[in-house]
Amino acid sequence: MTNVAVLGAGTMGHALALVFALGGHKVRLTDSNPATLARAQGLMEKALETLVAAGEAPAGWTSAHLAQALTRHADLAETVDGAELIVEAIVEKPDAKRTLYAQLDAVAPKDAIIASNTSYLDIFPLMPAARQKRTLIAHWYTPPYLVDLVDIVGGPETDPACIETVRDICAAMGKQPIVMRKFVPGYIANRLQSAIGLEVQKLLDDGVATAEEIDAAIIHGIALRLPILGVLAKADFTGLPMMQDALRNKMYTPPEVRGQSDALDAAVAAGRTGVMAGAGFYDWKGADPAALFEARDRRLLALKQALRRIGTMAGMEREL
Repeated sequence: MTNVAVLGAGTMGHALALVFALGGHKVRLTDSNPATLARAQGLMEKALETLVAAGEAPAGWTSAHLAQALTRHADLAETVDGAELIVEAIVEKPDAKRTLYAQLDAVAPKDAIIASNTSYLDIFPLMPAARQKRTLIAHWYTPPYLVDLVDIVGGPETDPACIETVRDICAAMGKQPIVMRKFVPGYIANRLQSAIGLEVQKLLDDGVATAEEIDAAIIHGIALRLPILGVLAKADFTGLPMMQDALRNKMYTPPEVRGQSDALDAAVAAGRTGVMAGAGFYDWKGADPAALFEARDRRLLALKQALRRIGTMAGMEREL
């Protein structure tokens, strides 16, 4: 069991706290916003109910078990007192992270490993020099109690032993850690997702298709093959000469990176910011966000369990 401190109780932070608690660790959670910290308890309990019902959490786990494994604290120093692993999951703003890291440097145990959940930022220049050797990135995907991928990246001075420690902790919890050779913004999955997002926004802005039609093309087209084959194993099945022909024919030109989207900007300006607001690209008709998250989680759990039974082709070559 590791003493884990999670800093930030928002979308990712409270979910990561739940992951580590279910993984057998002692967890302390904090947030600079009291309302966010207070709301986290209900969100964790709801997610726990869904996991237990699906058999994806230890049998018999209740909110009482959660309360024993995970506590919430308003004070940073109290949260990190005795912490062996500190998980930073605050907003993606360099100044906010730099300020937090300076505060951590003053109060965190000297031998604590600091793991940032940053999605795109190079956090190493923001970290005080004394903490560099025990700082790394451990980037999770939402919701982390369902999505197993964890990107682990060390900085120029990170002790390799710290990387192995975090990798082993994640693997022991049933996650899929990938240790990257070097930091690149967005890692692997987010870079691929960004490329898809760029094309999606262009299709929307050019009026080629609606949000529903674009999602239908993804769900009923490429998404069916991706869980089983990935991209490169799929290329093996279609034949690599076809990939060569596609590149040679130059049939595709990536969209220009404009830094904004007309369709996205219009939705945000109209207050359609997503599920929490009742509408985004879709009209969620003011449904309870907690109920929508639960419905999403139940479907993802069913898919995850089915894929676990089915298996994938990528990696099957090791069994041949």
